[in-house]
Amino acid sequence: MVPIVSIVGTSDSGKTTLIERLIPRLIRKGYRVATVKHDVHGFEIDHEGKDSWRHKRAGASTVVLSSPERVAVIKDVEREQTLEEIRSACVGDVDLIVTEGYKRSAFPKIEVSLSRESAELVCARDDNLLAVVSNRSPCLDVPFFRDDEIDRLADWLEDRFLKRKGGRTIEVRLSGRPFPFHPLLEDAMETMLRGFFSSLKGWDPDGTVEIRLCTRKSCMDP
Repeated sequence: MVPIVSIVGTSDSGKTTLIERLIPRLIRKGYRVATVKHDVHGFEIDHEGKDSWRHKRAGASTVVLSSPERVAVIKDVEREQTLEEIRSACVGDVDLIVTEGYKRSAFPKIEVSLSRESAELVCARDDNLLAVVSNRSPCLDVPFFRDDEIDRLADWLEDRFLKRKGGRTIEVRLSGRPFPFHPLLEDAMETMLRGFFSSLKGWDPDGTVEIRLCTRKSCMDP
């Protein structure tokens, strides 16, 4: 199940800016990140006069916009979707879902409090608050990150939600250089390899398997 972490806080507390700074750091670590923005006031992503707007106005309950680079879906719902439903229906092939908002949800939360007007937090430990990003130390026993410690926050998120327990089981090197393996692909490859080797004589499930894949020329080199 893809983990979900909610970035919460009061209006203008710095939530969007934090997400903008955090995502590139996680991407550089080799992870794929999806975001969900919660808007209690509703929203419009289509523009009057556009073809898709005309499709929707004509009565289509779902409109899909597709291009070589991206796909968007505009769909009517009878009620607000839960984060679990959004994760199941809309988000796949990612390592982490970061939401902006959803302070009432039960998912883990990081509260941002960078506004100069108020230092009061909207969440407590009982709200599954895991950490605080602020330039003032909170009166709570949770990890605390300052505005200039986004790298440390990314490392903490990686350790808490993204790294496999016990370390990675598959190491790939291309021409001797380490290659960052996508966690989902690593899981699939590990399952496939264990299934293949488990039927062979001499297989040690606690041992190490080394596979070298080379081009015809590199295999002929001394």
